[in-house]
Amino acid sequence: MPTAIRLSTPADNASIHRVWRASVDATHGFIAPADVALYEHLLVTLYLPSKPLWLALSPDGVIQGFIGLAGPKIEALFVHPDWHRQGVGRRLIAHALGLRQHLVVDVNVQNPGAVDFYVSQGFLEIGRSPVDHAGKPYPLIHMAKI
Repeated sequence: MPTAIRLSTPADNASIHRVWRASVDATHGFIAPADVALYEHLLVTLYLPSKPLWLALSPDGVIQGFIGLAGPKIEALFVHPDWHRQGVGRRLIAHALGLRQHLVVDVNVQNPGAVDFYVSQGFLEIGRSPVDHAGKPYPLIHMAKI
């Protein structure tokens, strides 16, 4: 059964945080613990209170994953590891493409699973950066689906 997709509300923030943390723990082992703590602090204090996210829900209403958009930019796409490789990310990308004609995303070079996922969805590399947006030593691949 396909997952439902809806916009988040403030009541979803704790569940979104749990999905983010489980996903980061499963896929971002290259990030130093202090940096994970920094990003987590930013997520909880700045991002979640100010940015509604599109949530993918299981048939019983459990948040499987989420995508955050700012114009054509995917600011965040995280899927709980229990739902990896089950079409949740693909559905979120398809939903985003229904809202935006073109999409761009920055992907950590050290996260080959994410890079492969975006390539499988038709994204192409359009550039690279040696550091992430916080100036941390996590190189990025800039990708676009046009």
